[in-house]
Amino acid sequence: MRPAELYTGNGDTGYEVLESLAASGAFEAYHALEPLGRVGMQFAATLLLGFVILGLLQGHGSRTVTTVRRSPIISVCIGFPGLLIASGLTGTGYVLIGRGVGTFFGLPLVILGTTVLFPLVTLGFVAIGRTLAARLGRDGLGSGVLAGSFLCGLVGFSLPLTVFVASLAASLGIGAFVRVLLHAGTTTAPDERTVPPANKI
Repeated sequence: MRPAELYTGNGDTGYEVLESLAASGAFEAYHALEPLGRVGMQFAATLLLGFVILGLLQGHGSRTVTTVRRSPIISVCIGFPGLLIASGLTGTGYVLIGRGVGTFFGLPLVILGTTVLFPLVTLGFVAIGRTLAARLGRDGLGSGVLAGSFLCGLVGFSLPLTVFVASLAASLGIGAFVRVLLHAGTTTAPDERTVPPANKI
């Protein structure tokens, strides 16, 4: 593929696949699913992603879930603007690919947006699920993944409800993850100090 074809979308390799995906409409295909199909797909996807992401991001993933539970309002206030940016980038890239502008501009935006959104939405559902499971006496990451997956599947019966709950989970996950990154390597509690106060020596 020549460099000019990346801009114009006239290449014969790779672009046709992406263009067909955009033209066929992944969102339209999801919308066309029966409610039970959406429930099963959302439950299975959240369950799988939950265990995979917590396994890959062992430290940051568990701390993100804990941060959501400790201060959900602060996490939403930080995460909602991040959700708007990430979803805006993803939507822009999707439109660019579908309009034939080329993969050079659209594909990086889609990759960036989905790389951010899917893991952090999943962590948000895990945090919500762990909070719900804790009320039933099962406080743990495994219980959180199961409860969060069940919640994600349950809201699949209604598309507006799915959008609302997924947006809430995304805001929680993005905000908490940003806070974890900002506080990485810093002292977050008095008992983590390496030097005691002067009056305790």
